[in-house]
Amino acid sequence: MIETALNHKPRMMAYIAVAELLAMGVWFSASAVVSALTAAWSLDEAGRAWLTMSVQIGFVVGALASTWLNLSDRVATSRLFAISALLAGAATALIPVLANDLGVALMLRFLTGFFLAGVYPVGMKIMATWTKADRGLGIGILVGALTLGSAAPHLLNVFGGVGDWRQVLFLASGLAVLGALIALFFIHEGPYRTPSPPFNWKYAGQIFRDRGLRLANLGYLGHMWELYAMWSWIPVFLASSFQITGLASQWASLVAFGVIGSGFLSSIVAGKYADRLGRTTITIVSLLVSGICALLVGRLYGGSPLLLTIICLIWGMAVIADSAQFSACISELCDRSYLGTALTLQTSMGFLLTLVTIRLIPTIERIVGWEWAFALLALGPVIGVWAMTTLRRSPAAAQLAGGNR
Repeated sequence: MIETALNHKPRMMAYIAVAELLAMGVWFSASAVVSALTAAWSLDEAGRAWLTMSVQIGFVVGALASTWLNLSDRVATSRLFAISALLAGAATALIPVLANDLGVALMLRFLTGFFLAGVYPVGMKIMATWTKADRGLGIGILVGALTLGSAAPHLLNVFGGVGDWRQVLFLASGLAVLGALIALFFIHEGPYRTPSPPFNWKYAGQIFRDRGLRLANLGYLGHMWELYAMWSWIPVFLASSFQITGLASQWASLVAFGVIGSGFLSSIVAGKYADRLGRTTITIVSLLVSGICALLVGRLYGGSPLLLTIICLIWGMAVIADSAQFSACISELCDRSYLGTALTLQTSMGFLLTLVTIRLIPTIERIVGWEWAFALLALGPVIGVWAMTTLRRSPAAAQLAGGNR
């Protein structure tokens, strides 16, 4: 019976990835047009940062609520995905309709993040029901789709016109609705479905007392310290740098799409080889490369657009390649009875941490300029490399990827 069901596996994995890609485009839809919104609403650096930070907060609240209510076991996951993507798209479409200032926009951005908590984690659960020995690859494909979806608004920005921010948000919303329809009519769970372990606060202490889990979570926090701040501000950095060299803003949007979207391929490649080479190996290499790029990229500010694009593309691939492996580490290191709690806590801590760096980058840029603003992000990879190197040397590493460290 399982063998018969798995005949549909390649097609189903493709449907899941495409639906995820389309639905996640609304995450950075407002951030992609932050320059136009700054002019329209007279935003300061705090306002620009909150356009993304409000989504992060909404996502954490939504993830905690969804896990606490165990929605993915109470509602068919394909239906939950579709409803969540539809509502996230609606919240985004309402910004150009209702918002004349930042206040209303932030409320709708919060709701966008809240509803996306029913897209990304639920998509991951559906993908897990179709994979087993190749789960690293499956989750890597999903994270790659999320990455490409997050980059999509920058491509829409190119074709929709950088100044026409309303059109970009409408297009991103329409893609989310299309993703919802694909989930509703074409996606269903696979043969490896198991009930989700419920969220339980009493397991939190157990998670923090376990040394292997602490190290894996610390590595993840180092990764998240860098990731969303880079994704949020690299388009603004590129636009400013390209302006100095006389390139049009559309080129900055196109390169930003390539930089963030390049993580699509690196996530899949990392997912494929993590089971063979080891999860700590993949995460350490990714963190090292991304940390070096964070230190170097500012030195190219205002210089050769080609060299700047190359280093940013490398950074874009490295900064996300390891993402799925931190969740895989948690799933392999913790007891099944509190897996749901462990993954929810990891995700919540990571996304809350992103609020710090998303808010700090524009402040640091104002003080020291873009030449050094991103250097702060290298602190995350330094801590992450230490944590994953320590985990690699510990007895707990034998539980990772079948003993491949």
